Amino acid sequence: MKKIILIGLFSALPIVVFNSCHTSNSQTLAAKTADDDSYITIDTSKISNDEFGESVRYGKELMLKTAYYIGPNGIKGKYLGNKMNCTNCHQDAGTKPYAFNLMSSHDNYPQYRGRENKVLTLAERVNNCIMRPHSGKPLPLDGKEMVAFLSYFKWISKFVPKDGDFKGAKNLEIEFPDVAASPERGKALFVENCARCHGNNGEGQYNADKSGYTYPPLWGEYGYQPGSSMHRVIKQAQWLKSNMPYDKVTPEKPYLTDIEALDIAAYVNDDAIHSRPNPKTFDYPNKMGKPIDYAHSPFNDNFSEEQHKYGPYKPIVAYWKKNGWKAVY
Repeated sequence: MKKIILIGLFSALPIVVFNSCHTSNSQTLAAKTADDDSYITIDTSKISNDEFGESVRYGKELMLKTAYYIGPNGIKGKYLGNKMNCTNCHQDAGTKPYAFNLMSSHDNYPQYRGRENKVLTLAERVNNCIMRPHSGKPLPLDGKEMVAFLSYFKWISKFVPKDGDFKGAKNLEIEFPDVAASPERGKALFVENCARCHGNNGEGQYNADKSGYTYPPLWGEYGYQPGSSMHRVIKQAQWLKSNMPYDKVTPEKPYLTDIEALDIAAYVNDDAIHSRPNPKTFDYPNKMGKPIDYAHSPFNDNFSEEQHKYGPYKPIVAYWKKNGWKAVY
């Protein structure tokens, strides 16, 4: 039976200690996840009080305060090109259900990625985010920060089933309407639901010391690149459905309808009116691995760039299915 994951991020102090290198502890956590239908609480006080535990804690800190540590003015290095934090998208340090959840990432990599058309390690995938949404330069694969990210991902992976089958592991699905997503409709919805936090011009809001964003920019010089997953209308709409507006939505009770989420994503990602950093490459060298909402040709079909970006998507999905191809989105 699928389970709901409820994450409680408690104090990082080693009140209760276990050594995550011991097989018995890993098996115990996995068994509780597999056999218990109750909510799963990750108590970070159980992080081991040793070198590995120190790396795990630093990894969590990097998820929450990425820009503070490795941003343009980072105290541990200057790797990011903007001040967004990983948790702006991978919420609650990657543990929130339906929010680009990362709790199975350690088990899911190495993994084939269509964007690069090759199998990536988890470290390479981390750098993929550093370079695209953050417009940065890659972290050294053997550096303290990369090791901390990977340590944290390994630790949180011990609380979920090894097959990755848990509720909230992936974003909620969107039912495609018969019409295209509309930036015009999306603008009105954005003003109503989003501008109070992200600003009328999508500039976001800094935190108190301006080391990072409480509410990230959605476009502009310091927004995410076109190569980012959030720049895809379907992908962003899936995320919006279960996460926004943050004070009106609950994990299993969306506030926005599917078409409203698509319309807001269409407005935010309308490159005709919103500038954003220019990527060095548009990626996806293999047309078969290109998501249907990635709006840069060439495609493996005859639909236009505009339809790939905004829809309607049903004809594209039907065409791919008719030809025996799996549509990615």
